[in-house]
Amino acid sequence: MIDDLEQNDQHKRTRQPTETARPATVAAVLCPFVAGPRNGGDTRDSDARLEEAVGLARAIDLDVRLAQVAPLRRITPATLVGKGVVERIKAAVEEQGIGLVVVDDKLTPVQQRNLEKAWQAKVIDRTGLILEIFGARARTHEGRLQVELAALDYQRGRLVRSWTHLERQRGGFGFLGGPGESQIEIDRRLIGERIVRIKRDLEGVRKTRAVNRAGRKKARLPTVALVGYTNAGKSTLFNRLSGAGVMAKDLLFATLDPTMRSIKLPNGKGCVISDTVGFVSDLPTHLVAAFRATLEEVIEADLIVHVRDIAHPDSEQQRADVEQVLRDLGAFDEGAGRPLIEALNKIDALPADVRGILENRAATGADRARQYPVSALTGEGVEQLLEAIGAFLSHAGEAREVSVPLSDGATIAWLYRHGEVRSRRDEGDVAWLTVALDDAAAAQFERRLAR
Repeated sequence: MIDDLEQNDQHKRTRQPTETARPATVAAVLCPFVAGPRNGGDTRDSDARLEEAVGLARAIDLDVRLAQVAPLRRITPATLVGKGVVERIKAAVEEQGIGLVVVDDKLTPVQQRNLEKAWQAKVIDRTGLILEIFGARARTHEGRLQVELAALDYQRGRLVRSWTHLERQRGGFGFLGGPGESQIEIDRRLIGERIVRIKRDLEGVRKTRAVNRAGRKKARLPTVALVGYTNAGKSTLFNRLSGAGVMAKDLLFATLDPTMRSIKLPNGKGCVISDTVGFVSDLPTHLVAAFRATLEEVIEADLIVHVRDIAHPDSEQQRADVEQVLRDLGAFDEGAGRPLIEALNKIDALPADVRGILENRAATGADRARQYPVSALTGEGVEQLLEAIGAFLSHAGEAREVSVPLSDGATIAWLYRHGEVRSRRDEGDVAWLTVALDDAAAAQFERRLAR
């Protein structure tokens, strides 16, 4: 798969503008489904899982001709699915000219090879599909490094049985790996060396981000991270809040590279808002690890805004999936009281009666302080969300009245920038301001007065 990714990247670099796009690969999507404990408490039905899998496949322009659920009574070690399913898909592959079968589950290298031999078609599992999507979406150098790291880690564990050419032997000179070093050992060593180099480069990215975060904290600019299930509308909401032009499409994983913008809140204070990669159920662990440099922006954020597609039938399960990933990252702990609010997005897509119930519950229910119905598309509820963000970010102490000469415009501006000015009246040459300052800002203000 890595070779394919590299060839695709090279093809994109050398492609002439006049070249016509290649026809989409004809594909089938198979969703093995076992009810019960194996799904880890996943409450979605098989049709919803299949719909998401088809959406993932179409995210990289696959021409999905066949999409089926495969109910399983037990797991077949050699092929995951039973003989009857294998024969049924084989017939469909031959009849419809299918060149790629996506199995929406985790396949072992042996299972993948056996299915490819049985169907005479390329087979990829859910992890491989997500990696292909990420490889197609990455635009920045950092994003490409993170995708390559995840893909190499995925491929390293599949070298043993993935390709027959790896069985041939090749002699060596003692200092190059020893006599009789096999091709599989060479490939594994080369992958390991590349992983080390990428991790070193990403460590530089982490240090740069840490320096930037320290600079924002010194400038007293809090950070707000938008997180959520893929296609929940994070980028549309990000554009609505910041006026940015980030790509926002009705497409799974439309955003991969994080974007940050500074915005002004209704209380006059500023913050930095970041748009992050979307989450998905069964997100591979090593993929999360590879994107840790990016996801640290979530871990270090002063406030997390969980953007939910409230019109989606599986909104509650998606909520659980996102919160689980946040727990794995150490960014969400109900007992620690970490600030997290929910933007219940796409209320414009709800029926009027359902929307009324939702808005009433958000205004009066137990979660009224952390749930805010919005429509990123129309802008409804966004102002209330911004006010809530400002309130959560304001750690100001009790308000105090201070007087500042009108001629000292710098100090007045400083108070607006670092505190929450609740009222102001000008009398003669003096401005009287009622302002709330946190402890650090109050100490800085005292030093300004002393000077």
